[in-house]
Amino acid sequence: MNNPALSKPAILALEDGSVFHGTAIGADGVTSGEVVFNTAMTGYQEILTDPSYTRQIVTLTYPHIGNTGINSEDVESASIAAAGLVIRDLPLLASSFRSEQTLSDYLKSHNVLGIADIDTRRLTRILRDKGAQNGAILAGADAEGEDAVERALAAAKAFPGLKGMDLAKEVSCKEAYEWSEGEWALGEGYADTTQGERPYHVVAFDYGVKFNILRMLAARGCRLTVVPAQTPAAEVLAMNPDGVFLANGPGDPEPCDYAIKAIQEVLETDTPVFGICLGHQLLALASGAKTVKMGHGHHGANHPVQDLDTGTVMITSQNHGFAADEASLPSNVRATHRSLFDGTLQGIERTDRPAFSFQGHPEASPGPRDVAPLFDRFIAMMQARR
Repeated sequence: MNNPALSKPAILALEDGSVFHGTAIGADGVTSGEVVFNTAMTGYQEILTDPSYTRQIVTLTYPHIGNTGINSEDVESASIAAAGLVIRDLPLLASSFRSEQTLSDYLKSHNVLGIADIDTRRLTRILRDKGAQNGAILAGADAEGEDAVERALAAAKAFPGLKGMDLAKEVSCKEAYEWSEGEWALGEGYADTTQGERPYHVVAFDYGVKFNILRMLAARGCRLTVVPAQTPAAEVLAMNPDGVFLANGPGDPEPCDYAIKAIQEVLETDTPVFGICLGHQLLALASGAKTVKMGHGHHGANHPVQDLDTGTVMITSQNHGFAADEASLPSNVRATHRSLFDGTLQGIERTDRPAFSFQGHPEASPGPRDVAPLFDRFIAMMQARR
């Protein structure tokens, strides 16, 4: 990397003692979190802004990241959520007719650290074989000095890990709001759904919701009220929703007792419920199942998942480090989808209530769109209830 603006040193250290020396590509300073790898080839902007990556340092296995720059439309939340970014190579030029900013400038503007010019293949093998590691990035002046490596290792080992960490209430909105933005179209931007028919009122629990989930619901005729994670079920049911949505989000689902209690109360009614990612895990917990911390989790846009009812295999977008334990499912919950990578549970449905959930990210941001029909299933459930 010959750009003098990108010549500051950076260090990545893992709790197992592994150290990587590279080049700083974002802000200066120190950051720590759980280091994970993502196998997607595109969508780095959507990945960075996914709230489910809160307190995680994301390693992208595709070697060239930043080719198409950054634009103001391809975001999944109001800011960068990831604690840091690790890549192999940052191209000197970003080329796209939609580009408004370089990746390095984007990271700096959000005060997020990044490191490039390291062997991401070696790092990925460590994370694959040993599991996700607590780690730290030191960048700029903090990465200089004879004790820099020692400080980096200390910062990595000081991170407490995500097990037992309730992050949903930290990233959630502070007060309820209405959402009406629809899906994006080239040359048109995001649609305004207020001009069309919106026959279904959906209340969405915000545990760290991605914008495109809301957009896909809005595009299907939903009038959306997004509420904070700790909103009591009584308040939600008082809004007389046609359906309740349980959003994605970061952290361990087990400490989210407020969410589990609220979901249990919603399930006592006949209100259709649809959960994604953390919302899937919370629906499982609310139904009496258990969750487990995974080794390295699932992060990428190329994960095969099988629909157990039809046998169809879908390529999906994934981002989770916890999973619902299929062996713990009670008799009134059945498995509907399973990962073909490791056999972990990917979907459930209640047999006694109009409620179902999916572990991956069917909103396809980044893609693919194979699982988008789950949104249509939710609409059909609300229609049937009427």
